[in-house]
Amino acid sequence: MNGVGEKFLPVGTVVLLKGAEKRLAITGFCAIDASDAEDNQTYDYVGVIFPEGSLSSDENILFNHDQIDKVFHLGLVDDEQKEFNNNLIKLINEGALEQEKTSEQVENQEVVNSSEESSNQAFPFYN
Repeated sequence: MNGVGEKFLPVGTVVLLKGAEKRLAITGFCAIDASDAEDNQTYDYVGVIFPEGSLSSDENILFNHDQIDKVFHLGLVDDEQKEFNNNLIKLINEGALEQEKTSEQVENQEVVNSSEESSNQAFPFYN
């Protein structure tokens, strides 16, 4: 399976990022890097190295959809996952989740302080 497809790929999807040698398994979505409080950027995905998985809590890898080069395995897609994905996209489109800076924007951006309130929101992915 080579096509990257539309975001957001389901949990369990195994991908290779551009320029990487090691694959990642997607474990979550819309994560903020807590170690970079000034940036407060939301990343599309959270992942762990594959096949090793998470060996400690500090091994999560944050990345964006545009960084994916190849999809090796697509995670489970069922009605529950489709509902989750639709609600996630709806929240992003409504501005409920600060979303998406491309890799180029991240590299070129000026640091903008965001309110702490936005990073502590509850995310109602299911109705």
